[in-house]
Amino acid sequence: MTDRGELATLLRAWRERLQPAAVGFPGGQRRTAGLRREEVALLAGLSVDYLVRLEQGRAERPSAQVIASLARTLQVTDAERDQLYLAAGLPAPAPSAVPTLIPGSVQRLIARLPDVAVGVWTAHWTLLAANPAWQSLLGRIGPGVNLIAEQFADRAPAVVWTPEEQEQHERALVSDLRAAVIRYPDDASVRELLADLQGNERFARMWAEGTVVEHRSKRKTFVHPLVGPVTLDCDVLTANGTDLRLVTYTAEPGSEDASRFDLLRTLGAVAATPG
Repeated sequence: MTDRGELATLLRAWRERLQPAAVGFPGGQRRTAGLRREEVALLAGLSVDYLVRLEQGRAERPSAQVIASLARTLQVTDAERDQLYLAAGLPAPAPSAVPTLIPGSVQRLIARLPDVAVGVWTAHWTLLAANPAWQSLLGRIGPGVNLIAEQFADRAPAVVWTPEEQEQHERALVSDLRAAVIRYPDDASVRELLADLQGNERFARMWAEGTVVEHRSKRKTFVHPLVGPVTLDCDVLTANGTDLRLVTYTAEPGSEDASRFDLLRTLGAVAATPG
């Protein structure tokens, strides 16, 4: 039987040790140590009431998705994450599962780069976290969305591609999925994504050809609904010691695109402010 008291103790202790600056919130005078419940709930995508019940040991057993989100938000270590799963009455993630834990150092990087759009992705291109600049630029592509599925369903953000550029991009995504299938053959999310994509003729053709293509730094022109076309430099980085990808978008300083990028970030911040 699950000991909800242990789960509650861990959640409270790890919330209270995490400093606001580590997740991009202002510090200053606070009545409680660490983060407020409202802040953790916001970052984890939970209701405040549900988090309160978890911290008081009154909630039913949470799902694995909830525990994974809390582990990322609280910036726990791998060992602490496993303990959190066990305290919730859930099996700890198997080593063969696609890594989803974002190191604290990466989370701090996201929080401290307000002028750069940053998204953190899994090995099979599911978005785990993004900063406000990313949300202003690519609002519909939020945490939980899989880029490969979006691309081959023609739901990806509007980008001005040449046919050759689009094919190179899609082949790189297919190559990445094949690498994830080989590296994490027992991960259900990887298997399900592959099965869903096999019905797509364009994906199936590229998968059958088996061409290996790597991502390269490039410029992308997005067609933003509020500011129009904005051309940004895209870089795909790997977080050291993880199998996570950091995708960043930056504008050339002093350019018209930089002005448009500044404007869309400002508009996004205004839209996110409660009225």
